[in-house]
Amino acid sequence: LQVDFWQPDSVTLVRPKMQVDFQVEAGKSFEVEDLLKESRVEYRVLIDSLQAVLDTQFDSEAHTAKHSYEKYNNWESIWTGTLLSLNKKLVNGNLYPVKFIVLFKIYIALPQNLSTRMSAVETYGKDTVMTTFLNSLDFYVLPVVNIDGYVSTWTDDCMWRKTGSKNAGSSFIGTDPNRNFNAGWCTIGAPKRPCGSTYCGSAPESEKETKALADFVHKHLSTIKAYLTVHSYSQLLLFPYSYTYKLPADYEELNSIARATSKEWCSLYNTKYTYGSGAKTIFKYWPKYANHLDCDHNYQMQFFAQSRFLVLGRYGFLLPESKIKPTCEETLLAVKYIANYVLEHLD
Repeated sequence: LQVDFWQPDSVTLVRPKMQVDFQVEAGKSFEVEDLLKESRVEYRVLIDSLQAVLDTQFDSEAHTAKHSYEKYNNWESIWTGTLLSLNKKLVNGNLYPVKFIVLFKIYIALPQNLSTRMSAVETYGKDTVMTTFLNSLDFYVLPVVNIDGYVSTWTDDCMWRKTGSKNAGSSFIGTDPNRNFNAGWCTIGAPKRPCGSTYCGSAPESEKETKALADFVHKHLSTIKAYLTVHSYSQLLLFPYSYTYKLPADYEELNSIARATSKEWCSLYNTKYTYGSGAKTIFKYWPKYANHLDCDHNYQMQFFAQSRFLVLGRYGFLLPESKIKPTCEETLLAVKYIANYVLEHLD
């Protein structure tokens, strides 16, 4: 009998008295429930039918190809929307998408014909706070790191997390990029077999995606004031370290910022976010993030934001489209608070 672990994402990470979330095939659900009852394990069903949640994830059955920031977009619509925003005259025939990692640098000298449709740019000159940020800071935005994996969630497996690379000597595809960074690489909870969904890869930063991101950070390390990454599933605001219980030298400052940022997050829709250092906050429950980029905690602030994809256990990874806008709105408040702290204290 095999189950698909969501949190933690590997059976090797399960510890006594730990909260565990896992998925079970419909035909095996009664068998699993019987085993839990026999073992006197308390449990509750968070999602009764995963397929039903999948069916309702999109708010409209008529999911058009037109790009929108308030719905889920496949790679083709993102690609087409990007080309159209760059030059409408360019798109008058068939399009053949090419997958590559795109990193945006947001600053006020953006070309007039580049319609980014991002809140930061759209509110420039209207929102005094955002205008100040864009006048004073450069923002680098990497919307999607694992593009091959993102495409696979649309075409093959909606729960796919790995890259699309081939593994030597194995028919299993991909590496979990979240476990591929050179920080506590391939330690606890990271299987060394390519068949695992959290396979750490053949070597640190063996994947082109993680290597590109790590190289960019190293190149700009001297000028980076804050580094934010956004993930899904739970409501957490984390800072280093995740691969060790050791606290960073600036723990008190980071913890204070995280506490205040969590209050900002809560102010709009009363969404509660737990904050703290990665290992001490979630490792005893969900030791999933033990291989982030936090080995290079030389830039002044680093946070991992776990967006609210798990709201009272109703959605798991499958946030309805109706929740996209409010999640982004409250997350922007958190980003603004951190950016303002950078301006006031770290500039």
